[in-house]
Amino acid sequence: MTTAIDKAFYDEQGYIIIPNLIPPETFEALEEACARVIAKTRSGSWPHRRTVGRQFPPFDDSNPDSWGVQHLMHPDLDEPAFTEWYTSDALINVATNLLQCNEDELQMELSNLLINPLEHDFALRWHRDDVRENATAEEEVVALALWTHGVQWNTALYEDSCLYLIPKTHRFPRTELQRAQSMTQAPPANPLDMPGAIQVTLQPGETVIYNNNILHCGAYNSKQRRATLHGCMGDIRGGSTRAKNVLQHGLLWMTEDRFRDRLNERGKRMLQALIDMKNSVQGDLGYSLVN
Repeated sequence: MTTAIDKAFYDEQGYIIIPNLIPPETFEALEEACARVIAKTRSGSWPHRRTVGRQFPPFDDSNPDSWGVQHLMHPDLDEPAFTEWYTSDALINVATNLLQCNEDELQMELSNLLINPLEHDFALRWHRDDVRENATAEEEVVALALWTHGVQWNTALYEDSCLYLIPKTHRFPRTELQRAQSMTQAPPANPLDMPGAIQVTLQPGETVIYNNNILHCGAYNSKQRRATLHGCMGDIRGGSTRAKNVLQHGLLWMTEDRFRDRLNERGKRMLQALIDMKNSVQGDLGYSLVN
């Protein structure tokens, strides 16, 4: 299956909505796999989760409620549907088209799941994933210019209206009004109060792919069922520019043979690119953002 991709729109706006990246014959298997890993996370048997009260890594166990499941491709979860979809023709085709790279330049990165908390509504503040909120306009310009070697996505299994973003802000520093509303650690009471903000609504099976240094936030309704595949993929031409943002999630398990041995040849090539990036950096890189 080949999906038409409007790269010009993506480059200008910083995001694009694409239908049908999950083939119909795969949807049910992914839905069932998501249900199993959500149950494991909520029961406490899967410890790698995004904790209510913590917006960004590192996550902890300070709250039993969760808004995300980490490491879907981990061998201990034993859910091959996630790895098969991550390395599928449909997703690879979109990534290579938007990044304008060859398949052998793709880099495996993150595969997670965003879910609804059960006990608390939860929200993320306005942020860029790899630029601190106190960055100057000049620092933003430099950081944004470097951030062209990866794509991030949300793929909804159920209707999802949690994401808010400001088109074109992946290319420009914040205005003074945008800066004033994105300097705090607190999420907004109403994300649409932010100048230029839009709400992204996905129907089941739709994907929003976005530059994750676009200015964005999220609002999660505990009463609205959510299972949205959330991942990213890089391009080796970026060198180590994505290292902190990716490796902060704790990916040592991805260097183990028991993970590599589960992958097809495409996946093994992509994994090796990630390991090469990891080996190219020294010391503790820290975290992109602070809670």
